[in-house]
Amino acid sequence: MARTYKKRHHPPGTRPGTLTAHAERKVENVEITVVDYSKEHVEEHHFSKIEESFPFIDKKSVTWIDIVGLHDVSVLEKLGERCHLHPLALEDVLNTGQRPKFEDYEDYHFIVLKLVHLERDVDSEQISLFLSKDFVITLREEHSDIFKPIADRVTQGKGRIRELGTDYLVYALLDTVIDHFFPVLEEFGERLDDLEDQVVENADRATLTEVHNAKRELLQLRRAAWPQREVINGLERIDSDLISKETRFFLRDCYDHTIQIMDVIETYRDIAASLLDVYLSSLSNKMNEVMKFLTITATIFIPLTFIAGVYGMNFNPQASRWNMPELSWKWGYFSALGLMAVVALAMYFFFRRKGWLGK
Repeated sequence: MARTYKKRHHPPGTRPGTLTAHAERKVENVEITVVDYSKEHVEEHHFSKIEESFPFIDKKSVTWIDIVGLHDVSVLEKLGERCHLHPLALEDVLNTGQRPKFEDYEDYHFIVLKLVHLERDVDSEQISLFLSKDFVITLREEHSDIFKPIADRVTQGKGRIRELGTDYLVYALLDTVIDHFFPVLEEFGERLDDLEDQVVENADRATLTEVHNAKRELLQLRRAAWPQREVINGLERIDSDLISKETRFFLRDCYDHTIQIMDVIETYRDIAASLLDVYLSSLSNKMNEVMKFLTITATIFIPLTFIAGVYGMNFNPQASRWNMPELSWKWGYFSALGLMAVVALAMYFFFRRKGWLGK
């Protein structure tokens, strides 16, 4: 399978904090959704310009700004200027090949996550979050419904999300991204089961290619899941006023999910590695069966060839009575064939009794 590597970083020597769009244009226009809520009220708005969301940032309620589309650098420049976001953090938002990480900027926390998809192959999407006391900003490459359940919980007042602060909203977003691994792993598990059947029943070059692809995609899943465990652990343990003690208990549960995900991924990697051994063993067994059949066939025909060779020497029986008198017999030809048949059957039953032809 051909792989394509995209340019995701600046050329060497570029000034730090330079904002250049490296992400593909996966949406026509930048989509901006603002959900502002408190225990008593909630309102949701959709804007086309980032400036329209700024008045909500000054409110005492929780403001969630969801931005879809990273191809317009001016949006991030205006957002960074208004919310006092560090240029290096904004640069990491645009460099969508980032490793999942957590960074503390005192007044806010910056988080990078990987959302995985499994269609024909495993793919991932970078999601960046800014957590502040009064607002949460999420930035995504393309539109999806992954955060719709959270928005519905906010607008419908389900659960405790409207009673708690921005830290609990970030936990809910993190938990959604982490839990999205589970259906992907379930589908991947079924795929490995099918591969195992193929390897045992019909091991060919196409099956070997699929096994190698599975190992490569599991490595990609591990690269996405492993650092996100560090992100959750960092959020849980950091001494910050932005994260309440109550939310830390929920983050601990989210951390447990990452551990479970890593265990499943490691188990699947072991299965994929064993599939390669099963493939090689299956090929070896097939070769052994072929070689056994050819060897037994050749062994049976060795005495038959000897008999045919003896009676094919054409010594004249009239020159001496010891020169192959069987050639003068009336039933000599049928006797030779009968002898060959008896020898072949005797060897066949002998091999059968030894178990060399199966039970």
